[in-house]
Amino acid sequence: MLLSPEEKRRFLKALEEDPEFRYAAAGLLGLGEVLNELWRLRADFNKFVELEGKRWEENWTRWEENNRRWEEDNKRWEENWRRWEENSRRWEENEKKWEENRKQWEAWFEAWKKFLGDYERRWEGASKRFDNIERRLSNVETTLGASVEAQFSRYVWEDLREVLEARGESVIRRTRNAMVDNVDVDLLLKAEKRVYVVEVKIRPGVEDVGTLLAKADVVTSALGKETVPILTGAWIGDDVEKYARGKGVLVYKH
Repeated sequence: MLLSPEEKRRFLKALEEDPEFRYAAAGLLGLGEVLNELWRLRADFNKFVELEGKRWEENWTRWEENNRRWEEDNKRWEENWRRWEENSRRWEENEKKWEENRKQWEAWFEAWKKFLGDYERRWEGASKRFDNIERRLSNVETTLGASVEAQFSRYVWEDLREVLEARGESVIRRTRNAMVDNVDVDLLLKAEKRVYVVEVKIRPGVEDVGTLLAKADVVTSALGKETVPILTGAWIGDDVEKYARGKGVLVYKH
């Protein structure tokens, strides 16, 4: 059956305005399953969109978290870079200071070597001058000692001669720098009854008393006569004199 134009307009208007009529017409036309499938597809799509939205939100949250971490890491990296640049700058400054210190040490070392060289040369010169002075003093001391020894030997001889003459004893021999069994005696006087061993020192000490006594023993053994030890000098301390007299040594001061 064919519809008139007016009936067609009413039919299309009913389809457009009345949902129940539209579904009924669709059912009659066999479109119900199609519409249901479309509803299911729409529901699945909406669910998919919702899930994707949630996933997108989760991914966005993760992206924001990663972005925040990246910014933090970037800040740390920038801070580490600044520290590295600062350390590099300090290292360069330290290298410059080290180089300056090395140059100063080299300069000081060269100056010290020069000072040691000059000091060594001066010391060698002073040592030579000191040796020369020492030799001269030794010569003076030897000369002075010989002169003093001769002078004091003469004094002792003069004093002792008067004593011996008063006793009626004459001197057989008088010898300066006598050698008796490889022992040096400053003055050796051989009288009729005794032998006089004289030790001459400018400033005699206690040890010189012991040396004199040892020489007297040697002379006694060699000559077989009583030996009288005599100590004389310019400066004889009281302690030395007391010690000598206690050992039986005659002391002559001049």
